Amino acid sequence: MKGRFLFFLILAGLLMLVVIFAQYFCPYDPNAQNMGISLQPPSTEHLAGTDRFGRDMFSRILVGLQTSVLATLSLVVIITVVGTIVGILCGYFGGVTDAVIMRISDVCLAFPGLVFALAIAALLGGGLDNAVFALAVISWPKYARIARSQTLAQKNTNYIAAAQLAGNHSLAILVKHILPNCMGPILVTSMLDIGTMLMELAGLSFLGLGAQPPTAELGNMMSGGRSMLQTYPWVIIGPGIAIFIVVVIFNLLGDTVRDYLDPRNSRRK
Repeated sequence: MKGRFLFFLILAGLLMLVVIFAQYFCPYDPNAQNMGISLQPPSTEHLAGTDRFGRDMFSRILVGLQTSVLATLSLVVIITVVGTIVGILCGYFGGVTDAVIMRISDVCLAFPGLVFALAIAALLGGGLDNAVFALAVISWPKYARIARSQTLAQKNTNYIAAAQLAGNHSLAILVKHILPNCMGPILVTSMLDIGTMLMELAGLSFLGLGAQPPTAELGNMMSGGRSMLQTYPWVIIGPGIAIFIVVVIFNLLGDTVRDYLDPRNSRRK
């Protein structure tokens, strides 16, 4: 199991290197237009062909990959941090605040996630930042629920009572004792959410409510080429394959992390 975990971790690391240094791997300027070579099929000169404006698709896919992955990771970090903090505080202190926030989370979870995000992004006027915000609004309750349930399971245990008797204040107990024991399920959920959030962010861009042209973003690129799927398929297939590769790598890494952190598997090792 450790070997499988290291394998997928290395794959994810290589992917992140490509994402971070995307501009250095681009053979052409991703925004340079040349109508004389528009809609050229893949060749040795243009590995993924060109789009309707004569821009090199391979270069745009690399930059689009950077835009999509970095926006997705920012989104996952935001919802993980916010949801975890809210869930731990609600679970530990309880009371009216807990009841109100959990009812708000119930409202968020009652609507289909992407439909709710579409409504929020449309109200905000589109754009990549607004798409990230819209998905964050509807995604944090899941983490809050997980953190709250883990906190409720921990706060009445003997070691928490001992920490309270030793004079530790609430903040120290939350940071030193509650949070570390909550991080396993939250980490696994966030890893598995990377692929989901990438597809949802690409979906908003595909519908015109995410990244706007001429920004290179995978969902936006697929949207621009959807009318040419039968005549010039490489315009939409290239970004689609990039999304597929990223989602598969992070989903497999998330599954491996979940298995690795499973205490039943730890007893077998």
